[in-house]
Amino acid sequence: MENSRYPKFTFTWIGGLVLLAGLFLGTIATSFINVFSMFVFKTNLQYKDWFFMFANAAGFLTAIAFFDFFVVRPTTKRKLNFNFSPTNFYTYLLIFPMMLGMMFIGEFVTSQIPITGPFFGKYYDFFTKLMEQLTDDPVIMIITAVIMAPIFEEIIFRGIIQKGLINKGMQPWKAIVFASIIFGLVHANPWQFVGAVLLGCVLGLVYYKTKSLLLPMLLHGFNNLCSAILIFYTKNESFSEAFKVSEWIILGIGIVLFSLFYYLFIKKYKVHYSEI
Repeated sequence: MENSRYPKFTFTWIGGLVLLAGLFLGTIATSFINVFSMFVFKTNLQYKDWFFMFANAAGFLTAIAFFDFFVVRPTTKRKLNFNFSPTNFYTYLLIFPMMLGMMFIGEFVTSQIPITGPFFGKYYDFFTKLMEQLTDDPVIMIITAVIMAPIFEEIIFRGIIQKGLINKGMQPWKAIVFASIIFGLVHANPWQFVGAVLLGCVLGLVYYKTKSLLLPMLLHGFNNLCSAILIFYTKNESFSEAFKVSEWIILGIGIVLFSLFYYLFIKKYKVHYSEI
C-alpha cells in the first residue's frame, strides 16, 4: 500500500470539520450569486431548477476540494485520487441483485415509520412538499439525483469517510456502518434515513471488497434511478404500490435476493482486490 498511487489519508473529526467548512463555503458562494442576480437582474435564482443543481454541485465540490488541499495533500504529499476501475462482468451480476434486495428491505422498514400524528404528520407533509419542489423538472432531477449525487456522495461518504476511517485503523465493518449512519443523517428525515443507512452498508461493502469507487457509484445511481422512475410514473416512491403487491411480499423477495447474492458475493465469490 505504501507504493500505491492512491494517498493513504486518514479521517478524523478535523477532516469532518474541513468537509463541513467546504460545504458551507460553497453554499454561501451560491447564495451570494443569487443575491447579486436579484439586485442586478431582478431575478431570484432560488426558484430556478438549474440553480438548485448548480448549488448542490458547488457545495460538494468545495467540500471535496477543502479535504484535498487541507487534509490529504499536507499529510500525504499527494493529491486526492481514487480507483475508478471497472471489474469483471460477473461481479456486476452479483452486486446489482444484492442492491435491489436491500432496496426492497429498506422500503419495507421505511413503510413502518409513521406518516401521521402531531410530529411525524407535519414533518412528513413538509418533506413531501419539499420533494415535490425538487422533482418539477425530470431532466434536472435525473442529472442531479442519478448522475451528480452518486458521484459526489460516494466520493465523500465511501471514498473519504469510510476509507479514511479504515486507513486510521478502524475495523472495516465499523467504518462501513459509521459512514452509512452519517450518510443517513445528512438526508435529514427519518424516511430516507433508514433506506440510506441500509443501502450505504451495501455500497460500503462493495467498495471495501472491490476497492473501486466506480461500483458503488453505479449502484447508487441505480437506486436513485429506480426512485426517480417510481416518482415519475406512480407519484409514489414505492415498489409495492407500483407492482400492486403487499409490502410483505416485497420484504420476502428482498430478503431472498439480498441473502442469496450476498452469499455469492462474499462467501462463494471471494472477491477482494487491492489498490496498486
